[in-house]
Amino acid sequence: MHIVVCVKHVPDAQSDRSFEPDHTTDREAVDGLLSELDEYAVETALSVSEAGDGGEVSVLTIGPDDAADAIKKALQMGADRGVHILDDAIAGSDAPATSLILAEAIKRIGPVDLVITGMASTDGTMGVLPAMLAERLGLPQATHASELTLTDSGVQIRRDGDTASETIETSLPAVVSVTDRINEPRYPSFKGIMAAKKKPVDTWSLADLGVDAGQVGLDAAWTRVLEVSARPSRAAGQVVTDEGEGGTALAQFLATHKFA
Repeated sequence: MHIVVCVKHVPDAQSDRSFEPDHTTDREAVDGLLSELDEYAVETALSVSEAGDGGEVSVLTIGPDDAADAIKKALQMGADRGVHILDDAIAGSDAPATSLILAEAIKRIGPVDLVITGMASTDGTMGVLPAMLAERLGLPQATHASELTLTDSGVQIRRDGDTASETIETSLPAVVSVTDRINEPRYPSFKGIMAAKKKPVDTWSLADLGVDAGQVGLDAAWTRVLEVSARPSRAAGQVVTDEGEGGTALAQFLATHKFA
């Protein structure tokens, strides 16, 4: 079985993130790392591969030079191969353009049985890419999986909602997105870290994929950010001193601010 995991290199959520003059995310001002939600996707792929008769797990990412660190982490966890799509024209691409690039890269990687993604990236948090990717590849999709099992006829997932859980089954090949409930990602071992240094990583450009640069980038984006402002500072709270009328004062406060 050949599994491709789509991962993203994102700014550290614990850092003070900022924006470029064109209102795209400034990715050089803060440290980046493999998106936490994508670690669950990598772990799922490795678990499926290990539970079966073996196979290959390829990791695919798009981004500047630093995005190679996301592939490196996945290889240290146990993935077999990395593919890095690197091209200056990609900067500022939106979800439709990103799904186009990923789809063409997956086609070039070769016959694929399963494409796994995280439920969303921790920077954009849109969560639309799995559906777009499935559409471009012409594959069925099973999204927001909290559990994944291979069956004789394909793959079965459990999707947990607020009031119920659904069991969904689809044939392979397919695109599956997983949530942070599906597993506990492994830490790279020393052996894994050393082995990752010898694993192949291919770097492809848009030309290698046959994608026109005019189809991607900020100028081709369907939407763009027009204005950015800092979050307002938290205002000081109101202290209610209870001198026998504390309950009344609290009720008035809640009613005034339409909390009750």
